[in-house]
Amino acid sequence: MISRRLFLELAGTAAVTHVVFPLRAMGESVPTTLDHILLGCSDLDKGITFVEEKTGVRAAFGGVHPGRGTQDALLSFGEHRYLEIIAPDPKQSGVQQFTAIANLVEPRLIGWAAHPGDLDSFAKKLHEASLAFEGPTPGSRKRPDGGLLQWKALRLKDDASGLLPFFIEWSANSLHPSTDAPSGCRIVRIEILTPDPDALAKTAKQLGLDFPIVKANNPQLRATIASPKSELVLTS
Repeated sequence: MISRRLFLELAGTAAVTHVVFPLRAMGESVPTTLDHILLGCSDLDKGITFVEEKTGVRAAFGGVHPGRGTQDALLSFGEHRYLEIIAPDPKQSGVQQFTAIANLVEPRLIGWAAHPGDLDSFAKKLHEASLAFEGPTPGSRKRPDGGLLQWKALRLKDDASGLLPFFIEWSANSLHPSTDAPSGCRIVRIEILTPDPDALAKTAKQLGLDFPIVKANNPQLRATIASPKSELVLTS
């Protein structure tokens, strides 16, 4: 949810006028189908250190994404939810996905993923709703222990400048990354700031998504993480 304190702070500025809560009660704050959030950075070690300094928990190396030019580190938020710190892999020729991370001066949220269930069935629903998308596309990476993670991903052709998620379905024989990633943190809030909350709320409803939408001058994704050390707010 958006807390009363935060809402009053936001409402006190010219940037915010109202909040929309599609699908769920105002007491809820994290999308039901949230899978993970992505924190982009130009250097993986620096991204890991940044998160550790803020939370007191050190993310563990996850692996590399062959052909995509990236590598990651992971931190669990509990069952089926986690933080992915993603950065360029210096052993690959260049970043093919999330290209902006190579030039980031400091870590920033670059997106999030939701798990709607069977992705082929979800794709059919999007087609019926006339929502354009790409996929489902298979993906995989090797874990540090040699195991193989496999998934399928679907991306909207219009993701509202990164405010809307991509969608993921993990292979039944793959261990979800949250299972054995370092724990101790939890995600307590995701908020979407946008100049047109009504339009975004309509799309969110079509996608089966539930999250607070705040009217603001500039679009922004915001996630709040509770940790043993302090509350960490990440923004796009």
